[in-house]
Amino acid sequence: MLLTLVFLAPAVAQTRTPKTVFVIVDGIPADVLEKANTPHLDSLSRVGFYKQAYVGGQKGTYSQTPTISAVGYNSLLTGTWVNKHNVWDNDIKDPNYQYPTLFRLLKSQYPDRKTAVFSSWLDNRTKLVGEGLPQTGNVRVDFHADGYELDTVAFPHDREKAYMSRIDDRVVDEAVACLSKQAPDLSWVYLEYTDDMGHRYGDSPQMYAAVEKMDAQVGRLSRALQQRQQQFAEDWLLVITTDHGRDAKTGHNHGGQSDRERQTWIVANKPDLNAYGKQHLPGIVDLMPTIARHMLLRIPAEVEREIDGVPLTGPVSLAQPQAKLQGKNLHLSWKSFSQTGRVKVWVSTTNAFETGGTDRYQLLGKVPLGQEQAVFSLEKRPSSFYKIWLQGPANSVNRWIVLK
Repeated sequence: MLLTLVFLAPAVAQTRTPKTVFVIVDGIPADVLEKANTPHLDSLSRVGFYKQAYVGGQKGTYSQTPTISAVGYNSLLTGTWVNKHNVWDNDIKDPNYQYPTLFRLLKSQYPDRKTAVFSSWLDNRTKLVGEGLPQTGNVRVDFHADGYELDTVAFPHDREKAYMSRIDDRVVDEAVACLSKQAPDLSWVYLEYTDDMGHRYGDSPQMYAAVEKMDAQVGRLSRALQQRQQQFAEDWLLVITTDHGRDAKTGHNHGGQSDRERQTWIVANKPDLNAYGKQHLPGIVDLMPTIARHMLLRIPAEVEREIDGVPLTGPVSLAQPQAKLQGKNLHLSWKSFSQTGRVKVWVSTTNAFETGGTDRYQLLGKVPLGQEQAVFSLEKRPSSFYKIWLQGPANSVNRWIVLK
């Protein structure tokens, strides 16, 4: 009999300590998830929500982002596309640590709050979170269980990749034990086996079997959080997503910009989607500001200007900005979620932030939110590069203009 998870109503949860677990399950397009037998994810989505989503940035623009694993992870961690975080592939050669992860933001504001990484891939902690690196301020992860892919004694490698299934089991075992006892405030769980089956077998019974096994693992994590929430004054956000889809022809590959490679999904245990979350297709970058809100994190203005995501919960002012330069005039548009309030339009012609500097923004003007468009002259600000920041009362969005 399937256990239906029960989470406290928001009015009660406000008095509780906010905690988050986000789970990245590798390489599952939405069409596969929707066909698979996933009772635990279905139970969670009935309590909270299920949404199709996307990765890959804004197609055909400066923010177009490869649909590759580590690239997607870092877009979730930083709330930015690849043109900012600079992780272009799984080699993770040169991440731009100027764009802080959720782990760094939490530790910078709440040094005593605990973090955890449970993962088959050591690089998630050592390179993406950047534990102990000078560039990340020597950020520490309090609990971790990872690197099992390097242990060929305990997990001897086989051609069928069955060892990765056993590693995922170990990762979940460690996560459940730590979450149940230590209850870290922010935890990342990463499961790989589904992607291995996709690469080896494509759209296949083996892929669907791996998805169903993942669903059972998510059920174990969910029950651990439910038990914590029943016993302690804690408000748990559980988010499950994937990092990329698969090619439409066979399901073996990914990395490009086809619809299916960009097609992903989000499941969460909270039902309170805002108007943006309900009406629009979310991106993986939206999870960073969503989690930050739940964790009551204050995002510094210089970081907020760079975030490409929009929170899926709580108040929201605007989303989907577009910016075009026609002659010497800047043409802006956006989707408004309020008929009251004003949006401040800022512009900078520098990108000093990416190298640790400070960009000087100038206020072009204030426009009614409900107007959803504006035109400003840039005649006195000639440049081949502009950063546009639209600051609403509840959230902000940004766009770049990069001239060839």
